[in-house]
Amino acid sequence: MPCFRPGSVWLAGAGPGDPGHLTLNVLSALSQADVIVYDALVDARVLEMANPSAERVFAGKRGGKPSFPQEDISEGLISLARANRRVLRLKGGDPFVFGRGGEEALALIEAGIPFRVLPGITSGLGGLAVASIPATMRGINQAIILATGHSADDHTELDWLTLAKLAIPVVLYMAVRTLPHITSQLMLGGLSAATPVAVIENATLADERILVSNLKDVCADVERQDVGPPALIVIGGIVSLRAALTSAIREFEQAV
Repeated sequence: MPCFRPGSVWLAGAGPGDPGHLTLNVLSALSQADVIVYDALVDARVLEMANPSAERVFAGKRGGKPSFPQEDISEGLISLARANRRVLRLKGGDPFVFGRGGEEALALIEAGIPFRVLPGITSGLGGLAVASIPATMRGINQAIILATGHSADDHTELDWLTLAKLAIPVVLYMAVRTLPHITSQLMLGGLSAATPVAVIENATLADERILVSNLKDVCADVERQDVGPPALIVIGGIVSLRAALTSAIREFEQAV
């Protein structure tokens, strides 16, 4: 395992939720860190694996709720590193997939702080696998789109009409609030109202809930079942495979 040197920052991904999906490098970093700056989606059991003497600093960011400004988080990482501490910046999923890890890396470079990136399993792939939805399937898709439903401003919103014409499965992060707009745009762009959709709440955790619907009805179903963030939304034909896979897994477990 790499040696965590004082005065450096490691940008690490804690995976989709369940601690079993941590990488060995991240587990090693938890044992070596002097201070852990962690996000809201990092499971408490992951933090329990840390060095007991490590300081823990919450820097959670959740869509639609008050959160720490990114500039303040970056400055905090720099200050802690300059105090000659081993700083672990721990994020849910992967730090470079909708985790603002790139912004923090650039801030560290500008400040002259040495850093390392420890990848994590992004929920848009790991969460799907645990939910028995293959991210790719021969005969269904040759590509997959990972997208965020939360844009930084109105000028950066994705062109959903164009994405609809591609007919490529889409995995949405941070999109529960904007789902009515997104689904209406996709249907306006020509995507069939019958397109399968899955909403995975608290992916990989014990309280995970999975709602399977279609593009036309999913918003009403989400509201009726009170599904909320954090949740992944999967749109496309790959969702239709879940029923057969979960049935086979259930039969195997019963046989064992």
